[in-house]
This record gives sequence, C-alpha cells and structure tokens, in this order.
Amino acid sequence: MIIIGIAGGTGSGKTTVVNKITGQFSADEVAVLSQDSYYKDNSHLTLEERRLLNFDHPDSIEFSLLTKHIEELKKGHPIEEPHYSYLTCTRAKETTTIQPKPVLIIEGILVLSNASLRKLMDIKVFVDCDSDLRLSRVIQRDIVERGRDVQDTLKRYEETVRPSHLQFIEPTKRFADIIVPEGGNNEVAIRILTNFIKQII
Repeated sequence: MIIIGIAGGTGSGKTTVVNKITGQFSADEVAVLSQDSYYKDNSHLTLEERRLLNFDHPDSIEFSLLTKHIEELKKGHPIEEPHYSYLTCTRAKETTTIQPKPVLIIEGILVLSNASLRKLMDIKVFVDCDSDLRLSRVIQRDIVERGRDVQDTLKRYEETVRPSHLQFIEPTKRFADIIVPEGGNNEVAIRILTNFIKQII
C-alpha cells in the first residue's frame, strides 16, 4: 500500500486536488481518509462551547485513532471511518467502512503536523494558495455548508483560522516532498501525482 498525505490551509484546494486524482482511478484502486472525520467528539460540551473550539489546532484531532486506522489498512484490515458533523460539532453514530486499497490518500489541513502520521506516508504533498483566495472560499463554504453567517466566519478567521494557519499549518510545508501552488487549478502537478500512482499500481 502506497500512502499519500495531502495537506494545506483551509480553502487551499486540497479536496479538489484529491478529487481530480481519484477521478483517474477505479474505486478498487484508491481509498481516501479525511482528517475531518477524526475531529474529537465534543458531545460533552454545550453547543455554544463547541462552536468556540479551534478546529485548526492539532489538539482538535484524534491522531491516535487516525494512525491506528491507517496501520490496520496497511495490514489488510477494513476500518470504520467516523462521521463528524460541523453543524453539531460532534461525532455521529454512523461510520463508513473503508477497505484496504493499493493507494491510500490522507487529506486534511493538519495531516503533516503529526510525526507519527508522517512516518506512515510514502509521499507528502502541501497544497499552497494565496490567503485572500482561501478566505473567500472559507466564507462561501462556512455559510453554505456549516450554517454560519459572514460576521461569524470573518471573526473565526481572524481569531483562530489565520493564527493557527501561521503557527501550525504553514510550517508543515517544510515536510512536503511536493508543493502544489494554485491547488486544484495546477493541472501539471496533478498529472505528475496521477502518473506516479499509475506507475505504482
């Protein structure tokens, strides 16, 4: 199993890169795990307290479970990927069964921040993007998908997203084997990654 980690700031285009890569392969060839599925369950907190949490901080992720699941997939065992709701900020009861595949892509803003996780990766990718473009994508996504208004989104960006990006996410660029500027619009980088995977499988 080849393991590829794809990181980058919020709204940088990571998901687009992943979708363009996986679109070149069959469902039997590539599996994807999202870091977002592994946010810690915060059901013990009130909804108001949950909405104040910093989801761009490494402490918000249950890296131990994510690492364990990757190790199980490497052994050839299926795993149950958790579901996380951004509306309630809790982990759902439902899970998704992920079967071992020749290629596993792990995607998320903080996947290169954890040393144990990095050790499991064969290729580490950082998707780079201008901060103003990321901000516009964050505003659009948070309003449409996460039920937040513009003021809440801008406040969260200024107080947690931007400082956390500078402190925890941007520095992980140094761990990357490949840096992809312009995210999903960088067809050359996507083609290089896709061809690399095709050579392996």
